[in-house]
Amino acid sequence: MGGMTAAGLVGSDTQVADSVVDCSSDDPQITYCLNTSTIRGQEIGLEKEVELAAKVGYQGIEPWIGEITDYQKNGGSLKDLKKKIADLGLVVESAIGFANWIVDDPQKRKAGLEQAKVDMDLVSQIGGTHIAAPPAGATGQADLNLFEAAKRFRDLHLVGESIGVIPQVEVWGFSKSLSRLGECLFVAVESGCENACVLPDVYHIYKGGSDFQGLSLLSGQSIQCFHMNDYPADPPREKINDAARVYPGDGVAPITEILRTVLANGFQGALSLELFNRDYWKQDPEVVLRTGLEKMKKVVAKSVSV
Repeated sequence: MGGMTAAGLVGSDTQVADSVVDCSSDDPQITYCLNTSTIRGQEIGLEKEVELAAKVGYQGIEPWIGEITDYQKNGGSLKDLKKKIADLGLVVESAIGFANWIVDDPQKRKAGLEQAKVDMDLVSQIGGTHIAAPPAGATGQADLNLFEAAKRFRDLHLVGESIGVIPQVEVWGFSKSLSRLGECLFVAVESGCENACVLPDVYHIYKGGSDFQGLSLLSGQSIQCFHMNDYPADPPREKINDAARVYPGDGVAPITEILRTVLANGFQGALSLELFNRDYWKQDPEVVLRTGLEKMKKVVAKSVSV
């Protein structure tokens, strides 16, 4: 992936110290965020995940909609959660939802937009301004019309505008639709939405078969969140799955080149650690979060060094 240049969008078990990871050498363009899937297996609940993320030194949080609803069902107040997140110095950078906004069936799509409205409202209530928009409901569809998908994304975007939450077209490498970076970029561009965002993911770009060189065509302003992870050389791309994700820098992904490209393109969003590694889920969640933050900072440091 050498020779990448900047361009705009057209139109392990490592133990780390108990102290908060030093932020003094951070690149001022970015923030470090925790996608809560990284410690899902420990089942500590959203409130404790928020507290732990702040304790370790993350600046942002990216929860899943299911966690927010579980928190409510267990008697939690979203108003109180919003205050706690803010008081701890965290920002809700994004959230993960699965509304069926993209499907062909008109009735299912209508229901999907209603679900998106509910999800976006939850995100807004805890202080969030963005939500993932993956091709949920169309993952088995290889003949999705991208022009129609762009119109549907515009409809989703309009729902978000009424609430104050911006959807992000998310790359899903395992899917038969929106598995490629170019497909997601197409949908965002052709939607005609002024603040259209794409949600890239190191693993998903690889899994879907796109070349990371394509990131050079994506302006930093069109990325709010970038899901950070890495992948091993084995199993091969055709067989690899989410559980194989590892800490950034522990695999074979060209992380340094990826970060150099998006930073040169003006990216000023959040690097969100999103892992589903079952071995990590068996470990102390604080150790996992500290290790993940330390490794993200290391790959960023390599990317910004001359």
